[in-house]
Amino acid sequence: MILPQQDWPAAGRRWRLAEEYGFDHAWTYDHLSWRSLADQRWHATIPTLTAAAMVTTRIGLGLFVASPNFRHPVPFAKELATLDDIAGGRVLVGVGSGGTGFDAYVLGQPELSPRERHGRFIEFAEALDTLLRFEQPGSGGISFDGDWFTSRSARMVGAPARHPRMPLLIAGNGPKTIRFAANHGDGWVTTGGNEDDRERWWFELAVLARRFEDEYAASGRQGDIPRFVSIDIESAYSLASFASYEDAVSRAETLGFTDVVAHWPREDGIYAGDESVLAEVADKLLQA
Repeated sequence: MILPQQDWPAAGRRWRLAEEYGFDHAWTYDHLSWRSLADQRWHATIPTLTAAAMVTTRIGLGLFVASPNFRHPVPFAKELATLDDIAGGRVLVGVGSGGTGFDAYVLGQPELSPRERHGRFIEFAEALDTLLRFEQPGSGGISFDGDWFTSRSARMVGAPARHPRMPLLIAGNGPKTIRFAANHGDGWVTTGGNEDDRERWWFELAVLARRFEDEYAASGRQGDIPRFVSIDIESAYSLASFASYEDAVSRAETLGFTDVVAHWPREDGIYAGDESVLAEVADKLLQA
């Protein structure tokens, strides 16, 4: 996870190194600002990932995670399709319902109930699913009327870089969202539960993992799908040492997760650490 705080080319160095180290994917937060860093420098998501696509060739590039808090699916789908074309089909789109912080009210939105946020999210995700598959610019476009979003003959870029579209990874911890991910997602993304206590967080993560496993089994889908977890919380940083990272990865794997996401070390504050630990992880684990 590379937070969009550094100016280019300092940020570009991190994206290039993420690929050189051997990571499968690199991500950035899709927020307008974020928690304790709200008053700090914070770049926009799509331009950041576009620049990252130009300085890398292999690594997956992800949004962690997009939400309908400040996005409409029509222009967003076109931006994603353009980005995926530039990246040569490497974009991973995490989508979630959106938190209740800054992003939820910056545009003057009314406060939504959990039921309303979930309904809006399902409509957002289903619209993206349709829009990102669109291949026929001359067919009259895509129209829909929902409770939250409307489209009138929307045109997309054209044939997607990947078929039938780029992966949509459904993020969520609640029962309804986990069920939606198990039934319709190309992957599931979670940040776990309580962030105040590390062992409590692992316990709650195990509960979520079992719930997803049960829902996926009940869905009747064949094969398996990726399961992503962010292994950092505010009270415990996975890259504080090589040992703590190795332990977190091992515990996540035991719970059935296929992929983990850790934050690039920051100089101070949240996720503060030393880049030498990241280099050690790459040397001992990723390139072993």
